Amino acid sequence: MSNSWHAVWQWAIVPFTFDFMWEALWVGCFGALCCAVVSCFVVSKGWSLVGDAVSHAVLPGIILAWLAAVPLLVGAMVSGILCVLLAGWVNRRSRIKADTALGICFTGFLALGLILMSTVSSNVHFSHVLLGHLLGITQEARLQLLSAGGLALLIVACRFSDLKLFCFDAVQARVAGLNTTVLNMLLLMCLALTTIATLQAVGLVQAIAMLVTPGAIGTLMSRRFVTGMMIGIAASMLAVWSGLLIAFHANLSPGSCIVLVQFALFLLTLIGSPYRGYLARRWRGRRRISSEEGSPLPVRSV
Repeated sequence: MSNSWHAVWQWAIVPFTFDFMWEALWVGCFGALCCAVVSCFVVSKGWSLVGDAVSHAVLPGIILAWLAAVPLLVGAMVSGILCVLLAGWVNRRSRIKADTALGICFTGFLALGLILMSTVSSNVHFSHVLLGHLLGITQEARLQLLSAGGLALLIVACRFSDLKLFCFDAVQARVAGLNTTVLNMLLLMCLALTTIATLQAVGLVQAIAMLVTPGAIGTLMSRRFVTGMMIGIAASMLAVWSGLLIAFHANLSPGSCIVLVQFALFLLTLIGSPYRGYLARRWRGRRRISSEEGSPLPVRSV
């Protein structure tokens, strides 16, 4: 028994005694916290595709910001929000639906970013924006993560109730006297900031998964928004810890491992959730059928 516990300890705990693993753990957990909080609003609002658009549209902004010698954070935020606003303009000025306009705009922004990345020569590794570099994250990237993620959490904390009402019922929020245009921009800013915060940790490709999956897990596991958010945060941090361990022992990409663990947690939740899971729905359906079969037939009066 002692040998088994020693083996578990060696596998699960000892890797985090290395400085680079411990640093990757706290950086990844902070990014997971930011993503999980914003994810609950994104899923409730039905903005999963918007999150995808923002995460892909920040690439040209980052490269242009470097060329203009301005903070990368500013360029990424402007680029991401500009993509969403452009998609909204196309949707209003034409018969193209919103999801189609978003798909066209964010792929165009991504293509522009890839062209700029291949033509601009610099000492900045823009490939880390695409693939992430959690195990070797730089001091500048850590500061970017803390500043962007901290600002997103601050916005959510200050306007939590208003954003929640806006995500669930924008009409009711407008009737209650809230400025839905401002709330829409604040949520877009939180999306852009959170995407920027996780770019160099897990990469552009995996950032959208961290912005959607925790909120989906929380929605399946709880009927209350705050409880679901806490569950999403816990699941996201568990995915970071497990993904880093798998990446360390199997010599794989940490960002991809984290996202795969999140996907596995989502599948388990989809099957076993006590409220909206597949097994619970099947059990309630069979119980309803058995109760209907056992009930006496109604007597019809003549």
